[in-house]
Amino acid sequence: MKILYINALYSPDILGGAELSLKVLVEAMQANGHEVAVLSLQPAGRLKEEYVDGVKVYRAPLKNRYWPFHKSKPGKWARLRWHLKDRYNRQMRTYVRKVIAKENPTIISCHNLVGWSIAVWDEIKKSNLPLVQVLHDLYLLCPNSDMFKGNASCQHQCLQCKLLRSKHRKLSAKVDAVVGISNFILKRFNHFHYFPYAQKHVIYNSRQIPPPPLPSDRKVYEALKVGYIGTLAEKKGIEWLIQQFEQLQINATLTIAGAGKKDYEEHLHAITKAPNIAFIGSTDSTLFYKEVDVLVVPSLWQEPLGMVAIEALANHLPVIANNIGGLRETVKHEVNGLLCESADPNSLGKAILRLNEDMALYNRLMKNARSSVEAILDKERMINEYAMVLNGTTNKHINA
Repeated sequence: MKILYINALYSPDILGGAELSLKVLVEAMQANGHEVAVLSLQPAGRLKEEYVDGVKVYRAPLKNRYWPFHKSKPGKWARLRWHLKDRYNRQMRTYVRKVIAKENPTIISCHNLVGWSIAVWDEIKKSNLPLVQVLHDLYLLCPNSDMFKGNASCQHQCLQCKLLRSKHRKLSAKVDAVVGISNFILKRFNHFHYFPYAQKHVIYNSRQIPPPPLPSDRKVYEALKVGYIGTLAEKKGIEWLIQQFEQLQINATLTIAGAGKKDYEEHLHAITKAPNIAFIGSTDSTLFYKEVDVLVVPSLWQEPLGMVAIEALANHLPVIANNIGGLRETVKHEVNGLLCESADPNSLGKAILRLNEDMALYNRLMKNARSSVEAILDKERMINEYAMVLNGTTNKHINA
């Protein structure tokens, strides 16, 4: 097979788990004998071609009002105009057409289409190529990609989402196969009647994390080291975590790693009063996991999968997570972690308190953590599952 992958960003431009997972997938597919190329975005300039770790990568200039991946946040009206164009950005079809003509792929796999818009689907089908859409987030339902508003996840599309996504469900009928990175996200799109004719699959993202040594059992006199790592944003529930932690008054520390929009980072620093809470900025996650006893994932939005929880579990760390979205598929209550409920804010503080006081519980969860995600960590499992989807979709297209 010759596979063209389309995504908003590609290494070294990495914002989160989607880009990390795509790089692992693309390099592995190439190593397994498939021809691959990637088409991604750059802020400006001309369509260029380069190689990243042996993979051919095209970078097309984004034809919209601003580059949306900067740390600063544009004003309300500028964002609205950007999203209006991103409903269906005809100008981006030109680059898809040029790369298809040059690469002549067997199949195209679309991932995050921020900036590209669903216009790429029309260009792919105009070329009579099979199309697989991989769902990493809720971009195709919500222009902000998260369906999060008023400090809570949306159960329905608001008027803005309906207007800015008015064409998406209808055009999704052109997709031949769809892959959700969790059961949760695939069900979410099924609920909104997307991809009516597509073959549907769930393939969990993988990470290569060598097994670190199993830590020694925690002792009752040891201070509990609580950690958070990830984007600093309202929807991540960091304020909830800080508030609960400050109420506990226990022998513990909270280390918060990651970065976000400048104004929100300043807000978090301003509301934090306890001296045992530290902000350390962006850091190496492997080193971070060695320095904490438990990871908290207090996301208020419905994480499609929550790869950070899987990474922590792979490092023998129990995880405390909000009981929503894809997190429920990996964090098992009283098996490898504890689930709490944002509707019951004190449940987060109680979960931290349990792990601080109940050494037997903590040590049992810690010893279960790695084995609970071993199957997800298997990269060959992920590669084989994607190869089966791409081969099956290609063959079905040929025989149609």
